[in-house]
Amino acid sequence: MGEPAERASDLALVEEAAKKSGLLWLDLPGLPQPRAAWHIWHEGSAYVLTGGEGEQPLPGLPDADRVTVIVRSKDKGGRLVAFVAACALVEPGTETWDAVVPQLAKERLNASAREDRVGHWAAESWVVRLTPTGEIVEAPGRYPDGYATVRPVPTPATTAGPPPRMFGGKRRRIDR
Repeated sequence: MGEPAERASDLALVEEAAKKSGLLWLDLPGLPQPRAAWHIWHEGSAYVLTGGEGEQPLPGLPDADRVTVIVRSKDKGGRLVAFVAACALVEPGTETWDAVVPQLAKERLNASAREDRVGHWAAESWVVRLTPTGEIVEAPGRYPDGYATVRPVPTPATTAGPPPRMFGGKRRRIDR
């Protein structure tokens, strides 16, 4: 890391990119490639929920001291910045928990119809605060080997393919 002005601009890039991005990619210990994680940005840190039934699996995150966080460009999809973040668990009932968890609940997409989501998270999940340490691994103009994409985790799921074509028949109203 060079000059203080460069460091300040790198941290500003981290904050702006993380605020705009819906996903962060976390390079977790013991995993062969980064994992996607939805998050919120609050007061200089990203907050991620993991663990518990139906929540995003991020193995090793609750026990990690530091992780590398990769933020993609929202418009192009390539890596924008990668930085090292210090990990800290947010305990239920603390001031930070009370400030962050309602925002997480509001931003939670595809949530189950569980009434007491926050109580469920307090009992079964972890909220982890990811605070940038100031160590920038990658930034514009500083990519190793020019590689700027994150590959998704392998999955047995497949795409069914295009829908079947209909020749010579009339489409039903429901098919339009």
